[in-house]
Amino acid sequence: MSTQTNTNSESGVAAVMGSKIGRRRLLLSVLGLAVVAAGASYTAWYLLHGRWFESTEDAYANGNVVQITPQLGGTVVSIGAEDYGRVRAGQTLVELDPAETRVALEQAEAALARAVRQVRGLYSNVGSLDADVAAKRIALDRARADLARRQSLAVTGAIPQEELAHAREAVDAAASAFSAADHQLGTSRALVDDTALADHPDVKAASAVLRKAYLDFSRSTIKAPVGGFLAQRGVQLGQRVQAGTPLMTIVPLDQLWVEANFKETQLEKMRIGQGVTLHSDLFGKDIEYHGHVAGLAMGTGSAFSLLPAQNATGNWIKIVQRVPVRIALDPAELNRHPLRIGLSMSVEVDLHDRSGSMLAQTAAAKPVASTAVYAAQLAEADAKIASILRANSGHKSALARNRS
Repeated sequence: MSTQTNTNSESGVAAVMGSKIGRRRLLLSVLGLAVVAAGASYTAWYLLHGRWFESTEDAYANGNVVQITPQLGGTVVSIGAEDYGRVRAGQTLVELDPAETRVALEQAEAALARAVRQVRGLYSNVGSLDADVAAKRIALDRARADLARRQSLAVTGAIPQEELAHAREAVDAAASAFSAADHQLGTSRALVDDTALADHPDVKAASAVLRKAYLDFSRSTIKAPVGGFLAQRGVQLGQRVQAGTPLMTIVPLDQLWVEANFKETQLEKMRIGQGVTLHSDLFGKDIEYHGHVAGLAMGTGSAFSLLPAQNATGNWIKIVQRVPVRIALDPAELNRHPLRIGLSMSVEVDLHDRSGSMLAQTAAAKPVASTAVYAAQLAEADAKIASILRANSGHKSALARNRS
């Protein structure tokens, strides 16, 4: 009885052990098949997709930040825009007290008018001196003719020697007067030779002073050089600011790009012009942006940091470096779904097209950024100078008169 019980127990244990081994083999087989399937899936994904794309989450929206600073010092009397508000190019942002610059402008206007009239006097003086020299030459010729007649009479004794001496003295006096008048004419001509009224040095110097005064007066009104959205306004009413003091910034949101930081091992097949698909954490995966690689940085992020790594000293550990890559965005998509500077982006670069280069091959044919807001100030100054010249030049032909 005891022997039979032991036999049954051993059989039960063997059955249990066999069942466990069977389950273990089944699990190992399933695990093996899963590993093979995963490997096959990864291989298929890499061959069909992975090797043709490079992606990174280390990417951020970036753009121009236009800092607004005064070109001269003054006291703030008006502020024309507030943080987060939209501004247009040429809009008045800040006005400085114009009292001092207005006084300087009026003084410069008066100085230019005075210079024009003084130069007109120089031209007129040349004309009168020219007539005076002609009169002195006639007087000298008359005195010489008179002396010649008296000399012929003195030979015959018709006139006394004293009268002949007086005739010689008259010639010497006329010659001296002629020489002095001619010298004075030369001096006056030297002041106006080969110049028109508007080109005279005195007038040009006064015009330059007026131009500077007008620019200073115009620059007391600070205008937006570009359109965009205002940020970082730090200026307050009544504040005394100096030239170059940061007052606020403008961010043109239609000029944003993405700075994507790729590992150096991801750049082998990356080229300028390759297509890029992007997603923003702000809008999520539902909103997709498209762009292209605009350029690869000339160094890693650490190379341009304030304190670059000094790998030649101390212990060294190799760290895979990241290189910034600029991604240009589709303006239409950016207009529909505006981004902000600093937002996180997900970037995936399509590597199929490798016809481009890793470095830019041509230089920019035109300025990458420009503004015409300030050009009008100089044109207005020139118009005011021309107006003062017309008002003080007298006859219209005086503007084009030349003296030789």
